[in-house]
Amino acid sequence: MGIRSSRVIGRDAELAELSGALDRAIAGRGGAIFLVGEGGIGKSRLAVEAASRAVAADIPVLQGRASSIGPLVPFRPLTQALLSHFRGGGPPEATELDPFIPVLAQLIPDWSRGDRPRESGSLMVLAEAVFRLLAVTSRDRGALLVLDDLQDADAETLFILEYLVDNLPAAQTLFVGTLRNEPSDALRLATSGAQRMSCTIAELGRLGLADTHALAAACLETEPGQLPSTATELLWRNSAGLPFIVEELLHGMVNDGLLVEGRDGWRVIGELRARVPAALVTSIGARMEQLGEQAGELLSVAAIIGRRFPLTVVQKVTGTNDRTLHNHLGAAVSANLVTTDEMTPGWYAFRHPLTAEALLARQSPARKAELARQTADAVEELYPGLPGDLCALVASLRLTALDERAAGRLFAETGRRALDAGAADSAVTMLTKALDLLAGADAGDRAEVLETLVHALGQTGQFDRAVELSAAFGEIGTLERAAKLRTQLAWAAYIAGRHDECLGQIERARAPLGSAITRAQQAALDAVEANLWLDVPGKTGTAERLARQAWKVAEATEQPFVVCQALQVLGMLALSRDLSESEHYMQLARRTAEDNHLHHLRTQALVRLGGHRVLMNGDEQTLLLARADAQRTGSITLHCAVDSVRTMHAILRCDFGTAHTLLAENLAVLGRLRLTALLQYAHMTRAMSAGHRADRPAMEQALDDFRESGGENAQEMVLSIGLARVFCSLLEEDFDRARRELGQVIELEDRRPSRFHLAGQHGLRTLVDTLGGAPCPEDGSAVSGMRWNRQFVEFARAVEHGRRGDAAEAERAVASALETSAPYPLARHLGLRLIAEPAAADGWGDPAGWLKEAEEYFHGRDIQAVAAACRTLLRKLGAPVRQRRSGVDRVPGDLRAAGVTVREYEVLVLLAERMGNKDIGARLHISPRTVEKHVASLLAKTGLADRAALAEHAAGPRPGML
Repeated sequence: MGIRSSRVIGRDAELAELSGALDRAIAGRGGAIFLVGEGGIGKSRLAVEAASRAVAADIPVLQGRASSIGPLVPFRPLTQALLSHFRGGGPPEATELDPFIPVLAQLIPDWSRGDRPRESGSLMVLAEAVFRLLAVTSRDRGALLVLDDLQDADAETLFILEYLVDNLPAAQTLFVGTLRNEPSDALRLATSGAQRMSCTIAELGRLGLADTHALAAACLETEPGQLPSTATELLWRNSAGLPFIVEELLHGMVNDGLLVEGRDGWRVIGELRARVPAALVTSIGARMEQLGEQAGELLSVAAIIGRRFPLTVVQKVTGTNDRTLHNHLGAAVSANLVTTDEMTPGWYAFRHPLTAEALLARQSPARKAELARQTADAVEELYPGLPGDLCALVASLRLTALDERAAGRLFAETGRRALDAGAADSAVTMLTKALDLLAGADAGDRAEVLETLVHALGQTGQFDRAVELSAAFGEIGTLERAAKLRTQLAWAAYIAGRHDECLGQIERARAPLGSAITRAQQAALDAVEANLWLDVPGKTGTAERLARQAWKVAEATEQPFVVCQALQVLGMLALSRDLSESEHYMQLARRTAEDNHLHHLRTQALVRLGGHRVLMNGDEQTLLLARADAQRTGSITLHCAVDSVRTMHAILRCDFGTAHTLLAENLAVLGRLRLTALLQYAHMTRAMSAGHRADRPAMEQALDDFRESGGENAQEMVLSIGLARVFCSLLEEDFDRARRELGQVIELEDRRPSRFHLAGQHGLRTLVDTLGGAPCPEDGSAVSGMRWNRQFVEFARAVEHGRRGDAAEAERAVASALETSAPYPLARHLGLRLIAEPAAADGWGDPAGWLKEAEEYFHGRDIQAVAAACRTLLRKLGAPVRQRRSGVDRVPGDLRAAGVTVREYEVLVLLAERMGNKDIGARLHISPRTVEKHVASLLAKTGLADRAALAEHAAGPRPGML
């Protein structure tokens, strides 16, 4: 017996329709609803739920069902339904029913009056008799008639049902019938009735992933959060959203010990898999017997192919003519076993993912092997070259046929194709399987597979697995082949951020070759080494030299992979001197990768190009394109790299919610895969986030984690000071400390130049120095033109122009700074606070207006040191200062900016609870008239249309709900 849910899941609309129809029947207007869907979709479960609700309301319920088992008995479901309510009792006392009692005795023998039950002579008379009986039964409080499995009902029952469907609106009875969505007289009856608007058809669809998760949790009587998502994803895939199969599969998982309840909820033990439920095998077996032996043979060949199958292959293997093939196929479609494949003409698919397995479970191992061999031969003959997914299909067929050597070669080819298409994860799976199957093959075959597998593992961040394979490098033939594999392993180490291991692999590749190393081999190693030195402080000159010579040789020796590697280094190095030159190199790398189908390198180029564009103008579009590419191709490392840049950009934009979500996801992956460089970057951004929120304790904790991960000697060290410590000090109004920390940034950059340009050395330092009296440089470097840096430089120029007495130029510079800083609210308002004081002293701009705007911003974000400084400066200027009434901190910033008072906000919060003026007044101890005035004021200040709109917005997320 399987696990069953005590609740109906995912059928809210259908339950609402049934409840509404039952209410209408009680009120005096009956009706009919047919619940239609495939087997196991939950029709009967819904009908039972309707019956339960009727019983709870003390409404008579009459239940029956048709059956395909045994001889066809006329009126079976109707008789069962009437007996379920009237068994052992007499007929209702009603004058209008008396003439029909002898007729009804055909269905309820207890009502016979001594003689044999009288034949009505007309089904119409019997139909009217049943209608009158239902009308009398439902007269006082309504009634519910439920008939299940009507696809198996006899013609006489269906005749009476059709009569009832047309006449029940005149009674207080609701009829609910269930039937499969297969061609039948019952389905034609329901369809015809719906066209006449005499009944309603509720067609049940399959459950989605979320509802499957909820159903599984309900079956196990636990909360959805206590159930592993991996288990429910498997349930959903294998059940195709059929509730009955979900419950059966779940029962199997629990019984097999794969899903176990623990203290913290349910957890998966071992390898998660789903066995074919016995109920499904039995169900499919019964349908196969109805279809006949020849149809069974056709579907067995289809099953050996998989869930999807080409009709041409099935015909080739079975030798069936067109007419017979399509007749059997039509019968299988009508039996809900198969359906047309909408994606590919000429292909069909089993309706349920486990149908193929259930069919194969009926075959012996020898028979399955023979079917697989014949089918593989047919596919290779019909589709030369095995295009698309057919290569993987034939590989699986050869493996089922026990031909491991042929299967291994085909899996290797499938893996190479997957890697060429950018699907690195799939490539790893296929190539690993190929390597295992080719254990006894010649060295050449294994070497090619091993080389491709190492490359794929590098792209997916699985460097440790790649290292494990290095033990086999010496067994695969030539030194040249081994050196090439070592080069691939060095690149994998670089991608994983394992710099020491990368250098070690480069040395191991070079050493055996010695002076015999070719120019092409040297270029491949130089390109990897150039990328390595790019990340090492003080080694940019070496990186550029190696990259240029690798690029030159790789172009001559036609190595596009090496060309892309070298061009990316040159693009990164050019960033500090010329943004257009950097863009040129990156675009060249991207086009080279695209022209040569180097998907991983294309994604890598997009990641770096996207990072450049974020720096230049704050545009994330290229970065998001790179992320989609990394996700599609399964490149975990590049995916994490993109999200690292996005995290930093989100913090600069003060989108801390997005930043923290990205950080949490990234940290979980980075620690597991030991991606050291990205892990250090993640801890740096944690510190940066805390610094930008003036949360020094959290910042110091993140910096401790940063140092423990090796960050003390990493390039990110300069960012941990300039974007974390400096900003925290500025937000604490500790300018002396901020200047000292900026000095540390400059000292660190002089000692160990980095390729990070937002640490303050090219922007914030210019503003701080100018505020301290130093002249503002007229011509900035390329990196000072990056948007984050440019805003500070423009603020500095405004101060410089104002100091010289050129108020017009100063105000133009401020306008430019405000436009540049639009995406960065913290930097924008900090800039206004910093320039207001010299502006007031030198008599230019709008220092009072800037201070008011800054005070509102920082007060709203609870950065009180800066807010208080703004208020102090406003008082010095003689400008009015807003009173901060107790409780104002609870008012979201956007509402404060709109002028909403504390009392108005209190009214707004209670509006979310749909309270009336009188209730709100009682809660707040004010009059209903005062509440009405506050509501009117809120409408004016928020610009919303009416009270309902206010309540809707008030019920939304806070803070910042408008």
